[in-house]
Amino acid sequence: MKNWPWYGYVLLAAIIFAFFYFLYFKPKNDDLKNLRTERIQVEDEVRQLRAKKKELDKIEAELKTMDATLKELEAIIPQRKEISTILRKIQQLANDSRLNIVKFTPKGEIDKEFYSEWPIPIEITGNYHNLAIFFDRLSHFSRLFNIENFSIKSLMNQTEASTISASFTAKTYIFREEISARQQAPKVTGK
Repeated sequence: MKNWPWYGYVLLAAIIFAFFYFLYFKPKNDDLKNLRTERIQVEDEVRQLRAKKKELDKIEAELKTMDATLKELEAIIPQRKEISTILRKIQQLANDSRLNIVKFTPKGEIDKEFYSEWPIPIEITGNYHNLAIFFDRLSHFSRLFNIENFSIKSLMNQTEASTISASFTAKTYIFREEISARQQAPKVTGK
């Protein structure tokens, strides 16, 4: 090796460099390119997962809001029929308003798509002011009530506490769970 010309040393260096390049540097460079590609894919997946997480958070927030709304609506249109409670509360509202209940005859339910209407014909006696107080209190009642077929007459034998007679139908609503549950249940077909 001592007697080699200068270009022999350059050729040896080039061969050593070529071995180093092809055996060490090129595989490491390929690994580095693969790692960069994988990193880009992982970053894309992370971005997609973050977007899905944001959507999930929005959906969870909407679900909480809807759940709270459902609870509020269940108080207005409950799922169970609470006949005795409703009747007692209406009678208590009438008594608190200083009205006399003459007729209180709840009728049967009228089935609709996912709820039932429950009409309650009522006849009462009292005065205008107390009737207005009764309707005001009924409007603040937790249950939903519609007043229909309202008529008012003056009494023949009036007293200070009783000058009018009023008849109306107080209609409330009941959510029908069994219909809703049947609609949500998957249909099973058997052979």
